[in-house]
Amino acid sequence: MRGRPFIRTASLRLFGAGVLAWGCALPQPVKLSSPPVAVLQSAASPSESELEKVLSRMDATATSFRSAEANFDWDQHNSIVDQSDKESGKIYFRRLGAGIQMAADFTSSDGRPMAKYVLFTDGKVQIYQPDIKDEVDEYNTGNNRDAVESFLVLGFGGSGHAMLKSFDVSYLGPDPNVAGAVKLNLVPKAEKVRGVFDHVILWIDPARGVSVQQQLFQKDGDYRLAKYSDIRLNAKIADSVFKLKTNGRTQVVSH
Repeated sequence: MRGRPFIRTASLRLFGAGVLAWGCALPQPVKLSSPPVAVLQSAASPSESELEKVLSRMDATATSFRSAEANFDWDQHNSIVDQSDKESGKIYFRRLGAGIQMAADFTSSDGRPMAKYVLFTDGKVQIYQPDIKDEVDEYNTGNNRDAVESFLVLGFGGSGHAMLKSFDVSYLGPDPNVAGAVKLNLVPKAEKVRGVFDHVILWIDPARGVSVQQQLFQKDGDYRLAKYSDIRLNAKIADSVFKLKTNGRTQVVSH
């Protein structure tokens, strides 16, 4: 039976595989399609006009976006053993020229202190877990860098209407359990991406046009739920945040 060590390892592999699958699946612009039957059954009269308002607000945020930082709580759920790996930390995004940098600093796992870092910069995703091994796992996005950046900033500085190039997007309405947020359901258009993530739900703050919660579902029933708090937009972030805290003996393993 799979346990917590498996979940932690699998969640990191999923992250690397997910961004690469996203990048390798080249999306084509299409018109907004009708939501799936399951979505229609679970949502009360989805409104294209309400969806348009949310996407336009996200567009406005993307136009002036320079940086974002937030605390996060990440729940990686394994459906087979009905068990979750809960991790917390801080995440950072920064626009650098025409590109995006992302850094995630994990500080606790199931309430216990931990050290784990995930970094996206210069077209590479790097994962470093110094408590486990003094080694950096590196994934080069190559020619798919722009697509990977779009995936990483989903709901955080990414354009709302740009999502329509890669997803069938439907409006699920306000969520009474997440104050002030409205839910969007995103179904990837590309088969390769759907092989990793069946669909994604975003909880968007319509006042600021950013995501306060995200849930990514896999076909096997596993999911990742990320909740964000203390969100700060366009504050200056130190350059050191976007550098891994390695030492002279740290090895880099490319995948």
